[in-house]
Amino acid sequence: MKKYIIYIGILAVGLLFGWVLSGNSTNEETAHNHAEMAEENQMWTCAMHPQIMQAEPGDCPICGMDLIPAEASAMGLAADQFKLTENAMALANIQTVVVGEGASGITEVKLSGTIVENEEANAVQVSYFSGRIEKLNINFTGEKVQKGQLLATVYSPELYAAQQELITAVSLKATQPALYNAVRNKLKLWKLSDTQINQIERTKKVQENMPIYATFTGTVSEKLVAQGDYIKQGQALLKIANLNTVWANFDVFENQIDFFKKGQEISITTHSNQNKTFKTKVDFIDPVLNANTRTVKLRAVLNNTDPVLKPGMFVEGVVKRTQGYAMKKVLKIPASAVLWTGERSVVYLKTNPDQPVFEMHEIVVGNQIGNEYEVLEGLTLGDEIVTNGTFTVDAAAQLQGKKSMMNKAGGKTMTGHEGHMGIIETMTDMDNSTILKERIEVSKAFQNQLKKVFDRYILLKDDLVNDDSEAVIKNALLVLDNLTEIDMKLLKDKKSLALWTSLEKEIKKATTTLSNSTDIAVQRSQFKLLSSSLSSAIEYFGVNEKIYQQYCPMADNNNGAYWLSIKEKVVNPYFGQAMLKCGEVKQIIE
Repeated sequence: MKKYIIYIGILAVGLLFGWVLSGNSTNEETAHNHAEMAEENQMWTCAMHPQIMQAEPGDCPICGMDLIPAEASAMGLAADQFKLTENAMALANIQTVVVGEGASGITEVKLSGTIVENEEANAVQVSYFSGRIEKLNINFTGEKVQKGQLLATVYSPELYAAQQELITAVSLKATQPALYNAVRNKLKLWKLSDTQINQIERTKKVQENMPIYATFTGTVSEKLVAQGDYIKQGQALLKIANLNTVWANFDVFENQIDFFKKGQEISITTHSNQNKTFKTKVDFIDPVLNANTRTVKLRAVLNNTDPVLKPGMFVEGVVKRTQGYAMKKVLKIPASAVLWTGERSVVYLKTNPDQPVFEMHEIVVGNQIGNEYEVLEGLTLGDEIVTNGTFTVDAAAQLQGKKSMMNKAGGKTMTGHEGHMGIIETMTDMDNSTILKERIEVSKAFQNQLKKVFDRYILLKDDLVNDDSEAVIKNALLVLDNLTEIDMKLLKDKKSLALWTSLEKEIKKATTTLSNSTDIAVQRSQFKLLSSSLSSAIEYFGVNEKIYQQYCPMADNNNGAYWLSIKEKVVNPYFGQAMLKCGEVKQIIE
């Protein structure tokens, strides 16, 4: 009996021991599975480039540093939300602000415009008879003419025959007065004066070449004929502009239309003389909205008897708020929070006040008040939005396949800069990384100013080719000088202004760092950043020149780098004389 008790006890102990071992094994397996899941969800980032997010460890494609584990995965986030690491937030100096409400505060609106000819005062000098221009007395456009001034002499077979008819009719005046009067009136219709007709009657001599006199006083704005041309009756010879008065034309955005009324006072200044103010009234507001620009034309008439206002001049107009314009409460956000692409304006919303979780929101903005925009749609009072480091947040959204500035629908996409940064993606066509950006229409004056920056950039590039670090510094400083000369007032819409402001900041930052170093390796690393930003600016705005975007896969420690050139032949600024011909043309910008 005792043996049975002993056997039973041993069996019980064995079962207990087995259960303990089994439990521990299960726990270990569960823990192992959890670790595997965590490892699968682990993302890796770069301490110096927090926008880099990869699913496995390795080297940073930009700087080559070892990637470090990012914060735990964004489990529990909405489809369009993404999370940044605290390290990324700090390195990119990402700042946010809570959307507040305030009075619109609009007491005046500033408008950009141009001086144009007063169409009501313009005239076209025409020929009242056909013939050949024997002599043209107007030599150039801009020449002033007075009413009654001899403009040209014309040989006209028709007029020659009509003069002969007059001489014959004079002899029949007594018997056929109707015929005589008809011939005289015929000549008058051809704008011959009574003095000219009387002279033909008195001398009985036919003039071969007949004069054409100015019927208006003004300035020749366009020559439409040349000496020796054959002209028809009624053909335009000259366009004559009376510049004693001119028009100032302004573009008014759709959301500003209610602010303006005909008869409002408007103060106008020119870029050439900002100390002088012209005060006048709004003369005309176009009743039809331009569907392409979403603007209407506003016009003011200016007295120009001096004359100091030249057609083509850029001007600025200030219109004060009328008494009937109601003040209203509006949402206001800093201008730095808004990213522009095409017709879209976007901001990044911090969805969790305690966590660095973000989501892109499209918004509709109204008037710009100082450094703030009115928000018409897309945000609510109390929302927290990114105001500094916005481009870094956008880059992170693109790399994580979330909705972003360049990718409205979300999903993995090429940003247009991935090739510049050396980010490796599985692609069937590598040229997809160099798709041209959509061109934005700007004035030729702005393009010419941007071209001066580009021309100096080319000289800087040549200095790197020649391994001349001292010359690089000199031209970098001159790039900065040319950059300060760009007049942002030439950008008439908010989208192009916001885009240029952000690009200018990047260009200036890279060029400044480049100019402060004598180490050519540092200069070349900053030249890569300068080339990327300037390339974007030229793609967006243009410089009216054929430009080759070239690429070297071995530059920047085999990460690859782009640069711009005015010649198709490759000369490498990243290696200089050591490896001059390394590289290829990736795309052409025109």
